[in-house]
Formats: sequence, structure tokens, C-alpha cells
Amino acid sequence: MQKSAFTPEEDLMIQREFEALLDDYAHTPHRQKVELITHAFNFAYKAHYGVRRLSGEPYIMHPLAVARICVQQIGLGSTSICSALLHDVVEDTDYTVEDIQGLFGEKIAQIVSGLTKISGGVFGDQASEQAENFRKLLLTISEDIRVVLIKIADRLHNMRTLGSQPKEKQYKIAGETQYIYAPLAHRLGLFPIKTELEDLSFKYEHPETWQEIHDKLEAIKAGKLESFEVFCKPIRERLESMGYTYTLKARIKTAYSIWKKMMQQQCSFEDVYDIMAVRIIFTPNESMSEKDQCWMIYSAITEIYRPHPERIRDWISTPKANGYEALHVTVMGKNGEWIEVQIRTDRMHEIADHGYAAHWKYKTGESDDSELDKWLQEIKDILAHPDKDAMEFLGTFKLNLFAQEVFVFTPKGEVKTMPMGATALDFAFLLHSEIGEHCIGAKVNHALVPLHYQLKGGDQIEILTSNSQHPQKEWLKIVTTAKAKKGLNQYFLREERKYIKHGERLVNDAIQMDKHLAENHDMALARLLSYYGMTQPTELYAAVGQGEVRLDTIHEIVFPKKPWWKRMPFMGSGNVEMSVAEPLNDTPAASNDTKEEKTKKKEPKAIVLTDENLGKEYILSDCCHPIPGDEVLGYKDPKGTMYIHKVDCPQAALLKTSYGKRLYSATWNTHRVQSFVETIELKGIDRFGVFIQVLQAITKDFHINMRAINVSSDDGIFQGTMEIYVYDRTELEALLKAIRKIENIKEVKRVTAEQ
Repeated sequence: MQKSAFTPEEDLMIQREFEALLDDYAHTPHRQKVELITHAFNFAYKAHYGVRRLSGEPYIMHPLAVARICVQQIGLGSTSICSALLHDVVEDTDYTVEDIQGLFGEKIAQIVSGLTKISGGVFGDQASEQAENFRKLLLTISEDIRVVLIKIADRLHNMRTLGSQPKEKQYKIAGETQYIYAPLAHRLGLFPIKTELEDLSFKYEHPETWQEIHDKLEAIKAGKLESFEVFCKPIRERLESMGYTYTLKARIKTAYSIWKKMMQQQCSFEDVYDIMAVRIIFTPNESMSEKDQCWMIYSAITEIYRPHPERIRDWISTPKANGYEALHVTVMGKNGEWIEVQIRTDRMHEIADHGYAAHWKYKTGESDDSELDKWLQEIKDILAHPDKDAMEFLGTFKLNLFAQEVFVFTPKGEVKTMPMGATALDFAFLLHSEIGEHCIGAKVNHALVPLHYQLKGGDQIEILTSNSQHPQKEWLKIVTTAKAKKGLNQYFLREERKYIKHGERLVNDAIQMDKHLAENHDMALARLLSYYGMTQPTELYAAVGQGEVRLDTIHEIVFPKKPWWKRMPFMGSGNVEMSVAEPLNDTPAASNDTKEEKTKKKEPKAIVLTDENLGKEYILSDCCHPIPGDEVLGYKDPKGTMYIHKVDCPQAALLKTSYGKRLYSATWNTHRVQSFVETIELKGIDRFGVFIQVLQAITKDFHINMRAINVSSDDGIFQGTMEIYVYDRTELEALLKAIRKIENIKEVKRVTAEQ
């Protein structure tokens, strides 16, 4: 960070921002503690005085912005505001948590301490450290969820100001935001923040695509708002006749949500029909229930506009797992356009905007635990039994951030919430880990189904068990929920410990039974590990305990007839010196790593892909098949090999969250020298000559060579894949556009190995 005294203009800007924060706070229902907040601001201002961000802006503007997000978009009070103002003081200055506690009390100090532990983003330099850092973030849910809420606010402001960071840093931060922070904001009910985080991540990962969609949105926005007024006019009249105080709002999709739909449906921007939605937010009458009044308004709207029979979503009878409540209906407007209408009360709207903070405000007692409370309790349970592998923990938790749910029933009619795609085995583990471990099948709606049956909304499920049944490793491929994966991994860990204990006893007994081995116990163990290609004794013990490794040839392995110990001497009771060759561990390599790290720091973080260096200096990844014109990034593996991935490749998403410091921004500078194999998939109506037209477009119109064709027809519909050679993305997209124009071709798209 830079450091220089603030100018009078900057001091005035800082003061105005602080006054804006106090103004935001004054418009909240919280008990006003202006003196405490002012004290925290003055302390933070002094602590960060002269320090600047990469953009050159005074650093104090960042904690001020985070505090304003906490007030405006999450609805937090004075404790959180003070903590937000102070959240970087301990990490960036000489002040300690004890100093904060002495000046501002234990609660604020505790929150600041929690924020300090997870500073610098969720992820560090090493994968295990990253996941461990994220575990620290989640542990604060058990202590004080405000730490997580402030951290999300901190990430939102960092994303808003990400433009000042170098490209490779943008990839890393945007990647982990998309992977963890946006789903976490969604799971805590912070919909506006979740939406903005996703859109900002998309903006920095795909800047050209984002700009293109953004410009198209701006071009049609005025027309959409005009049609909003026309659409809403009869609704306003009906609501007023019903005596309601209400607000009507237009919700326009973000560039990211439009792009996501374009990718899912393989359609163009013009074919995304639900760009606008209408929100009705009303104050309910106390004489009737909120639910009844929402349905009354639904009835009034469907008298005006015809509803889509398959697009009604009742999130009032059974709220979403993140606390969201509303009634959604899609209706046909006068101009032939489908428009979604969302019906909410003031309370429902506050929960939809402010998430967990508002949900907590409306709690009435211990008995009304929502799905959100149950989820938070599940997170605490997961944290109480951490995974052996830290990265597996990250994946397990990611599974818990599901966005869509289905509602199913127990045999007694109790409603359970499950993520979309959950199986009967997932449901068994939801009920209890022992039921899951002994599950042999299930009855769904009184019909027998296998373990891998995917649950559907409204299913009634009875789990069948047997004491002779025990989990199999294949079950990990069946389950989709964090709880089920956690239960299975804990079971396998318990079993592994049994094998390790049994195997250790067998190995030690075998060594002790041989005099020569017993005299050189440590050496014998080291040579056994080397022989079987293992690094840890526990690996050997587990393999022996499970019968995968036998010990009847242990003497020959440790003392082979060929005197290979001359090449690899050992240090045992004979005091032979290790003077030559192959060490038994990697310790000496540490100094080389240090040199490599120093070299890395000097390397440029941007690379240019040319016809000369492709395939030599840089390897195009098989997982996503990038070609010239694709938005790409570079990843250098531990061996120094540079792999090129598409920015939106699923593998790249993991690299961005796990190995941010090994990422490089990459640009193309090729000249149609090399061609690249790409696979296209097409579907259409099977009419005479249609496929000949496709082949003609490829070979005659575009002069493109083909490597393989696979086509089949069924019931008048044909589909197939074709492997073709193209120079770059521009050529490929031009070809796809030409094929789409062929009559009876209904779908054509580029596919990759990941798909």
C-alpha cells in the first residue's frame, strides 16, 4: 500500500462519507449510538492515516464503504458498524485486539479478531491453507454470524473496486467470489448482494461478453420500463380498490443472469424472454394472514392476465431454505410477452433484501426455527467433525450452498427440504447417519426404488435398512449433500483407523520376528515405504491391514540379493554413513524451492500465446480445449509447466480459488498457422438433405476439414457430433451461425471435454 498525507480535498471527501454513514444509520430502527460509531471512525482514521489503496484512494474510504454496506444492504447496527470501521486496524497497524477490547469492549474486539483471522481473502498460497482459512471463516458462524456478514460486505466493496488490481489478481478474487462468497450470500438470504457479486465476477472474468450484454441491456431498458408502466396500470387500479398500501418495482436481470440463461439454453440474448420481472410489495391487513392475502392478490392478477400453468412458485407455504418467502406467478402481458410477478409483504421483502439479519429480527420464539436455522446448525455439526483433508472440507461445504430445493415428505407427512438432485441415500443420511449407513433402498410413493433414485418435489419416502448393510466407496458417487458425504467420510475414516491399527501391529510383529530387521527397525520401515511407493507409514499400515500388501517377503524387500544399499546407504546400528545418491526424504530440496520462489517473483504475470510457443512453452488444456479467441488464463503447475485454460472452465474455477498466485493473464497473438480440433453438437428435424447442407457449409463454404462424424436419428429427430479443425473462435462462431440458418436445424453448439 502507498502512504502519503491526505489533501484537504481528500479529508473533506472522507468527512462527507462518514456523515453519509451516520445518515444511513439514522434511518434505521436501531438504538442510536452515534458517539460510539464516531469514536470508532476517529480511531480508524488515525490508524490508517496516510495509507492509500492501489487506486490511490485513502484507505479509510474502504472501511467506511464496508460499514455503509452493513447498514444499507444488510441492516446491521452499531456493533457491526464499529467492527466494520475497525476490521483492518489489527492486521494493518500496530494496534492489537487487546487495544480494541480496552477501547470498544469485548464484543467488538471479538468480531474484529474473527475478521483478522480470515483477512486477505479466503484463500492463501497453499491449497490446504486456503481451505483451513475458509474453515476459520465458517467457525465464526458458531461464535457470531456478524463476522461472516461483515466479511461479505468487505468482499462486495473489494469487488466494486477490483479494477485497480492486476489481471491475474482479478481472476483469483473473482474466482473465489463466484465459487464461495456469492453462494454464501445467497444461502444467508442476501439476494441483492449475491446478484451484484455474481455480476461483478462475470464482469472481470469475461469483460468483453459482459460489456456486450450490458450494452444490449441499456439499449432495451427504456422500452422495458415503458412496458412495465403499461403492464402495471391495471394492477395498480386493482390493488387500490382492495385498499392496500403497496409498491410496484421493476426488476431487470443482470448481465450475468442473462448470460447464464444463454449458456443453459444455448440461445441468443434476443431469445431470453424473462428479462424483466415485477415485484408487488404490500402492507398486509392485520385481520387476515399474510398467506391468504398473497393468494388474494394472486387471484386478482390472474383475473387481469392469463397465468402460465407450469410457472407458479409458492415460497410462502414452504419458504426456501435461506428464509425467502414470496409467491411467484408468470403471466402473459398484453404484448404477448411472459412476465414474472413476485408477490411479497413488507416483512417478506425485508428478509429477501437483508437476509439473515432481518430473519433474526422477525423470530418469535424457540419453536419457529426456519430452514435457515437448521442449515446453520448443520454447518456447526460439520465444523464439529472436520474432514481429514482440508480441501475436501471446502468441497463438502460448497455442496451445502445449494440454490434450489425440493420439498419431500416422511411416511408420517413431515416436510423435509432437500437440494435439487438429492438421492434416496441422501435422504437416509438426512434422517440419521446410522440409517444412512444401513440403507438398502427406499419406497417412494409406496414403490420400491434404488439408492441412487433422485428425489422429486412431493415425493413421500420410506427408507429401508438392514443391519448387514454397510457403506461402500461407490456410495460417494451417489450422494450429493454435504451431510451424506460427511457421514460416509466419517465412516470410512473410522474403518481406515481400524485397518491402520491392525496393520501397524502386523508390520511391527513381522519386523520383530526377524533379527536383522529388528536391529534396523526405522530403516526397514523406510525401505518398505520406498518399495511400495508410499510416503507415510499410515499408508503402509492401512494397506497391510486390508490385506492389499503381504509381509511374507519383507526380508527380501529390505535386504535384496542385489546389494542396492550400496547405492542407497542407511543409517542404522552399523553407523554406515549416507554418502551417495538417493535420500529418503525431500528435505534438501527446500533451498531449491526458495530459489524458485525468488525466480517466480521476478516473472511477468502476463503471457502472450503465439504460433511458435503453443505446445512448447504453453500447453492447451484438454479439459476445456481453448482455441485462439477464447478468454483464457495461464496456470503454472509445481513442475513449472504452463497450462492454458478457458476462463470459464470448471477446472479453472478451482484453480482460481486454490492457486491464485500461480495464475497468469494470457492473450492470443496467432496468425492462422495452426488448426485446432473442436467438437460441435447439433440437433434438428430429420428431413431429406438437411445433413448434406450441414456438410456443405463446413467443407465447401468454410473449407474446414473434419476428423470424425457421429450422427443418429430417432423418431424424426436427428442429433450428432462432429470433430472439425478450426483456426480460432471467430471462424468457429461464424460456422455455427451459418449452420443455425439452415432450415430444420434447431440447435448447434460447441462442446468441450468437460461437457
